[in-house]
Amino acid sequence: MRRLVALLLILLVIAGIAGGSWWWADRAWTAPGPLAEPAQVVVPRGGTTIIAEALAERGVIADPRAFLAAIWLTRGQGAVRAAEFVFPARASLRDVLEILRKARPVQRRVTIPEGLTARQIAALLERTEGLTGEMPEIAEGEILPETYSYQFGDTRASLVRRAEQAMDQALAEIWAARQPGLPITTAREALILASIVERETGRADERARVAGVFINRLRRGMMLQSDPTAAYAAADGGVLERPLTRADLDRDHPFNTYRIRGLPPGPIASPGRDSLRAVTRPEATDFIFFVADGTGGHAFARTLEEHNRNVARWREIERGRASAAPR
Repeated sequence: MRRLVALLLILLVIAGIAGGSWWWADRAWTAPGPLAEPAQVVVPRGGTTIIAEALAERGVIADPRAFLAAIWLTRGQGAVRAAEFVFPARASLRDVLEILRKARPVQRRVTIPEGLTARQIAALLERTEGLTGEMPEIAEGEILPETYSYQFGDTRASLVRRAEQAMDQALAEIWAARQPGLPITTAREALILASIVERETGRADERARVAGVFINRLRRGMMLQSDPTAAYAAADGGVLERPLTRADLDRDHPFNTYRIRGLPPGPIASPGRDSLRAVTRPEATDFIFFVADGTGGHAFARTLEEHNRNVARWREIERGRASAAPR
């Protein structure tokens, strides 16, 4: 009997210890964590110890040892991942591990605007936070301007490949839906002309009309005489940071459409989908000239005489602005 009582006492003590341990573990598992407010945290690669130290440093967890023990005890639920995650305020160990195992990593975004040159796009991606690796060489006009999502640690090369594939797909689809009878005969020529239209006007309601002017000029064998091509030539493929001069317009250069007939040998920027559509489905008009009208748009003309009047009005607007500018 004494032995039985002693055994029962031992079992009760063991049960009490086990119960207390279970209560403590459950409390540690579900208790609110130390994070005072939601935080976006980059969880580094290198193993669970490095992850534990990083989360403790950012204040997501209180005790790295408890965190590591929790990972081991719940190892059957899957591995924890290294990525960028958002952790809610007061996230418990259970919440933290649920996020590390199942939550979608933070999706960052970078927008490549229409009309940028390859050099400008490269500079943009070089300073985009969260991208890694060397900047690959970009061919002019082969990046589709768009907003791209990425995760922290993605490489610049992988994002560039996606943007190039997006341009290939968009150009192929838009070229397949082109109007018949255009004086441009390849998707490459459409890309080149679209880059000129993109640089000529920022107004969506003008793109198809500007494209129509250039289409009319190509049909007539006229020079395109596009200022953005002369500026591209003057800047040797960069962005001209000063007004065009007569010397720029007279410069012999394969991209200067004041000196060459037809299209330049390549794009001068990355056109967006709307400019690609504009050159493959241009507005049908008799216009063969256009010039800025002072409102952000352009005045279009069918004859040189009409165009000269529009140019004279634009020069008057320029002179008025110059005289009104503070000195």
